[in-house]
Parts: sequence; C-alpha cells; structure tokens
Amino acid sequence: MGEHTGYYVVRRQAVPEVLIKVVEAKKLLESGKVRTVNEAVEEQGISRSSFYKYKDDIYEFHDTLQGTTFTLTLQMNDEPGVLSDVLSIIADSGANILTIHQSIPINGVANLSVSLQVLNESASATDLAAAIERKRGVHKVQISGRGADIS
Repeated sequence: MGEHTGYYVVRRQAVPEVLIKVVEAKKLLESGKVRTVNEAVEEQGISRSSFYKYKDDIYEFHDTLQGTTFTLTLQMNDEPGVLSDVLSIIADSGANILTIHQSIPINGVANLSVSLQVLNESASATDLAAAIERKRGVHKVQISGRGADIS
C-alpha cells in the first residue's frame, strides 16, 4: 500500500456548499474580478472566517493531459548559487516553470514562489520538493496551489 496522503477525491455533490463557495471566492480573487477577500466572500454569501478557515485546504480538481500544476514556496538564503541550484533541480526533473517570484531578502533570507507544471513522466511534486529542501541554503519548501493530484 502507498503512503497515506491525507487527500480525498469526492464528487461535487458530496462537498458542502461552503467549501464550493470558498473555491469560487478564490477564483474571483485570482481572476481579478474582485480586489479584496471582503468582496469575494460577499459575492459568494459566506463569512470571511469560513474563507480563511478553508482556503488552503480546498482546491478544484483539474484533470488535464498537460500534467499537474502546483506552486512551491521556499525560504532560502540570499547567497550566490542557491537560486541557480533550485532552478537546476526543477529543470532536471523535467518540470516546466510557469511563474516565478522572489521577494526582497530580509536578514539574508528570501522567499520564493514558483508555479510549475509537472508532466506525467517527470518527478512527482513531493519528490521535487524533497530534492529542493535537501539543497544547501534552502530552509523550507511547501507545496501549495495544487491544480491536480500531486503524488
């Protein structure tokens, strides 16, 4: 048996309405149709507390032949070569970088957000995150913004 991931796939009809509205509110924010969380939750008829309680735990499942999309967020040292090493690991895995954003370093540590597309034959998201986290100068790696199953 495989390792327990803590994820379930359920039909939309089995998902509580509040969770569907959280997904819809996230879509409104991502699309730019609304500018604030207040506007998004008001349009969906849910509370801000419900939005914040569930926003990181519910994602719409995308079944696509183009692979799996997800975002890695990293904390890493602001030192020559660390970002280059991270990007090399991503390239070697066969993943495609869709977006990348690095914050201005504070106290020698930068935050990096990389949105990726992993094709079926390339490494899994969890393997990729683990490989990056083992790299010198990388403190923390989290997988977020899943577009599909990442195992």
